[in-house]
Amino acid sequence: METTAVILNGPRDLGLDVLPVTPPGAGDLVVEITHSGISTGTEKLFYSGEMPPFPGMGYPLVPGYEAAGFVVEAGADTGFRSGEHVFVPGANCYEGAFGLFGGAAAQLVTASERVTRIDSGLGAEGALLALAATARHAMAGPNKAVPDLIVGHGVLGRLLARLTIAAGAPAPTVWEVDPARMSGAEGYEVITPEADTRRDYMSIYDASGRADPLNDLIGRIARGGEVVLAGFYTQALQFAFPPAFMKEARLRIAAEWAADDLVATRRLVESGALSLGGLITHQSAATDAAQAYETAFSDPACLKMILNWKGLA
Repeated sequence: METTAVILNGPRDLGLDVLPVTPPGAGDLVVEITHSGISTGTEKLFYSGEMPPFPGMGYPLVPGYEAAGFVVEAGADTGFRSGEHVFVPGANCYEGAFGLFGGAAAQLVTASERVTRIDSGLGAEGALLALAATARHAMAGPNKAVPDLIVGHGVLGRLLARLTIAAGAPAPTVWEVDPARMSGAEGYEVITPEADTRRDYMSIYDASGRADPLNDLIGRIARGGEVVLAGFYTQALQFAFPPAFMKEARLRIAAEWAADDLVATRRLVESGALSLGGLITHQSAATDAAQAYETAFSDPACLKMILNWKGLA
């Protein structure tokens, strides 16, 4: 079995190639991918060469951990059947390339327990499930407060705001410094940091991935408030201790989603409580992957780029 896949051979060296694929076993699914998303967080760092050492990292690499498609072959032990629409958070099935992510391929093999059934009506939006689950993971669980301030109005920031409203909490304030990303709010306000005079936020979620605003964020919380780092940061995080000491500030790091986040998020989406609409701003044929990745990583107007794999399997 072979598949066409996006191959990242090294920093800024990306294109399509054909790779051999590990044969499926009784617990595996063969999935024909229809859409895959390009991450402007971790994938961008691999593309630029800025990613710190990471388990499973290496080149050549098949990127992509946001993929949706249809089961074309189901092993006897999977409980799935051919034709089911599924979300796939990547795969490690390639011979000759690392599959740390592995979702950007026309067809892939993956263990069935990694796959989640989704409504086929979601179409390309089905590839957004992992990012929505990441936002949910940051907010859900014991002793976690919903945000009253979100920093960054990219896709993650928008999902955090939508989940806050879906939870019945007061609409958060969202900060954004890029004029191209100020629009698109649904039930909440987007302003620049300079236009905000509040210094009594209890829970600030940073979805910008930037390390430099941390001192300002600590200065914006009330006593005992927390700053949640919901992005991925390559630079060392530093802050002045005295202001944090005076505020008795709390700092929390939100990691990637877990399996229960994916299930809960799927239910929110399918019930209509959480919309994934309006988040995909760009789509491209997978054959134009090199240009699509460059656009995703360089154009601030591109919130989410989706590759369309239809017809390549």
